[in-house]
Amino acid sequence: MTRSRPLMAIRIVCALFAIALAFLAGAGFSSVANAYDKASVDRQFSQWLASDMRQAALRSGVSAAVYDRTTQGLTINWSLPDLVPPGTKPPAERRQTQPEFSEPGPYFSESNLNYLAVKGRQLYNQYKPVLDRIEAQYGVPGRIVLAIWGREMGYGAAEEKYDILQVLGTKAFMTGSRQQMFQREFIAALQIIQSGAAPLDKRKASWAGAFGQPQLMPSNFQSYAVDFDGDGVIDVWDSVPDSLATIAKHLASDGWERGRDWGYEAAIPDNVSCAQEGPDNARAISAWVKQGITRVNGKAFPAEEMRKPGMMLVPQGRYGPEFIVTPNFYVLKEYNNSDLYALFVGNLADRIQYGMGAFAQPWQRTGTLLRSDVAAMQRKLEGMGYDVGGADGLVGFKTRRSIGDWQARNRVNQTCWPTPALKNELLR
Repeated sequence: MTRSRPLMAIRIVCALFAIALAFLAGAGFSSVANAYDKASVDRQFSQWLASDMRQAALRSGVSAAVYDRTTQGLTINWSLPDLVPPGTKPPAERRQTQPEFSEPGPYFSESNLNYLAVKGRQLYNQYKPVLDRIEAQYGVPGRIVLAIWGREMGYGAAEEKYDILQVLGTKAFMTGSRQQMFQREFIAALQIIQSGAAPLDKRKASWAGAFGQPQLMPSNFQSYAVDFDGDGVIDVWDSVPDSLATIAKHLASDGWERGRDWGYEAAIPDNVSCAQEGPDNARAISAWVKQGITRVNGKAFPAEEMRKPGMMLVPQGRYGPEFIVTPNFYVLKEYNNSDLYALFVGNLADRIQYGMGAFAQPWQRTGTLLRSDVAAMQRKLEGMGYDVGGADGLVGFKTRRSIGDWQARNRVNQTCWPTPALKNELLR
């Protein structure tokens, strides 16, 4: 039987529409409503720069001359991730691709850590007089400062390739819930340029707007940047003393406790609950020892640490290394809010100064989950009254200990970590 031409035409249109939907979904749009015209958004950006953003900058003390000069010809950088143009919604949930929030193992590349440790030991010897002065002034050990420099910029080998004002302006215009933060950073960058403290309009940054060897946002530069080499110029790009002292001042200002380490890899017995994790569950390290927790290398915890507070940390639950950390661990998280980042820095610092290697307990593979899977588990736990720190799909300590408590209450093997099997058990 021959189909009528009108019916064929309708089916062709429907098919083309379905293809368009698929294309939009593949491009990261959740619906046709999220489609936008780049030229129109570019015009909106220019109008915003000339009106709302300009008025806000002038109210913050930026002169009209500086604002107009530095923003002249500024355009959107469409290559940046996570952009949310006006009138659109964030893209649909995707797999966890940011290493700080993925399965932990791949984050701790042995080849990378070994390279950074070898290079770090060379630099430690080279800059020891400077590092000793920095520690005397700020209380932060040189190995910690070097480890952050290594993690952030590969000791200067990493390349910054984005225009600072373009990145900050783009993100201030269309990054959804973080717009206000980037607007403040954009204004801070203009204030720095106006003061002459640093020529940010002539320097490059990361895709997130962080710049220099310490990877500072403009507001961080205003708060922490130091002229440590005494040449009258704050240079966090080409002066190693200025850069390292700036890192140390950042940590000291965030509460680094002089004379304390960052933490210790530990062995937590099976009969000790892993749901005791978190900075709000701090107790004397001697109290953890009484529960049967020991250091993995057979050494005792330092005697001077026994009466001081420590916290349990199980970044992959029972499937990875376990730790007793000090408050300084959470100061490292102020630099980059990630358990894995702070652990990377701590381990690298120990390799640099003490020749230590990988953690004794390996990171295990636990199966693939989407952030949406984790978020569904978090919502289920919230419905039971647990505080998981928000159903964001990120496995922080509140989520880990909530899982552990639920497992204990339901006589499920306590692991304090989400897995595909646990998802099926929890959401059934």
